[in-house]
Amino acid sequence: MLSIFILFLLILVMFTKQISINNDEVRKSDMKLANVDISEPKFAINNSSKKIYITAKEGNFLNKDKILLKENVKFKSHDFSIETETVIFDRSKQTAESKTKSLFKSKNSTILSDGFDIHDRGNKIIFYGNSFIVLK
Repeated sequence: MLSIFILFLLILVMFTKQISINNDEVRKSDMKLANVDISEPKFAINNSSKKIYITAKEGNFLNKDKILLKENVKFKSHDFSIETETVIFDRSKQTAESKTKSLFKSKNSTILSDGFDIHDRGNKIIFYGNSFIVLK
């Protein structure tokens, strides 16, 4: 009988500790999200020949048109993808600019750069800084 009581107390302590850990994680997550205007934003750049879909983990409005996208920012189209950590996306001009390490991938090439600009509704991409290019 004593062993069952001790086992019950042990399970109760473990359960209480797990609940406390879960509550701490929820509080940390809530504090982080409090500084975010948009959680998991999704946008698209449209031009006559293709769409470029943009996703990120977080977004903050800089003004009416410009949005700072942060953490795991991805640009995807049928022809290529770009991954980086921070981008300023202008919704009205349909442009994007990054000054963080970026990885561009397409069927025939890979480019690792220090940043990029997307202009002309996605028809022009300019890569900045030290760039490493692999052509297939």
